[in-house]
Amino acid sequence: MSRGPDEKYPPIEPYDQGMLDVGDGNLVHWEVCGNPAGKPALVVHGGPGSGCTSRARQYFDPDLYRVVLFDQRNCGRSTPHASDPAADMRHNTTAHLIADMELLRERLGIGKWLLYGGSWGSTLILAYAEQYPERVSQIVIPAVTTTRRSEIDWLYRGAGQIFPEAFERFRAGVPEAEDPADLVAAYARRTESPDPGVRAKATADWCAWEDAVLSMEAHTGPAPYSGRPGRDRLAFVRICAHYFSHAAWLEEGQLIRDAGRLAGIPGVLVHGRFDLGGPLGTAWELAGAWPDAELTVIEDAGHLGGPATSRAVLAALDRFARRA
Repeated sequence: MSRGPDEKYPPIEPYDQGMLDVGDGNLVHWEVCGNPAGKPALVVHGGPGSGCTSRARQYFDPDLYRVVLFDQRNCGRSTPHASDPAADMRHNTTAHLIADMELLRERLGIGKWLLYGGSWGSTLILAYAEQYPERVSQIVIPAVTTTRRSEIDWLYRGAGQIFPEAFERFRAGVPEAEDPADLVAAYARRTESPDPGVRAKATADWCAWEDAVLSMEAHTGPAPYSGRPGRDRLAFVRICAHYFSHAAWLEEGQLIRDAGRLAGIPGVLVHGRFDLGGPLGTAWELAGAWPDAELTVIEDAGHLGGPATSRAVLAALDRFARRA
């Protein structure tokens, strides 16, 4: 299917979808769209806890790709939903999500698939691909993160050097955390509170900080985080705080250290020069450690990307569409 040089592909709807029983009472929502006989590709959403969106489908040529999307545990249309305080977060870790992806691949009868996703999605993609490199054909990542403790510390403390007013408000939201290094863990505890008022306040304070970090980036529509529907906002913050307070259950630097396992897998990394949420250094390090990765730096973009980011992603996916 053709498209203009600055256009995504037209909207498409799934031709198949369902709920995958992944155990421990969890059901993961999945959907498939495009060409049933096309090249398999998996969209891995960010957050963690953002849920998949219909917009992601439009990066893939529907005549050439069989596009799989899924909502990671406890968000989107997966159940139980993290906005419900009764949802047990003990069964939501990086290892669980990797196992869910592999179970979904088997359920759909896919041998290899291209992996696409950014921000937290890139962390999960890298963790999966380093564990199952034989299951991955190519990787396309806009906005690279590896969820190292140093990256978490930058986002929830270091960036306060640039936005001191907003950071002071963020820190005031958890006065029990005397050390700024304890902010994420303190917010995680508050999102588990039985008091709905405490959870709502922690969610609002967290999203206000996330929005502040992206406030220098151009975007349309509601605020990137505070503007989400209430139920989705509650789940997003609870899952984010849960993951980041545990450094995603990854050894520090693990994903870059083990990037040699990706040898033979072509990768395209696209990163904005002015990404304050996930600075360019991480993408640069990963590109240096991954033999088959190419890094494109977008000079006028940040974490949310923009037209040039979209063009680079579309070009990469179009290039890979006819490759095994």
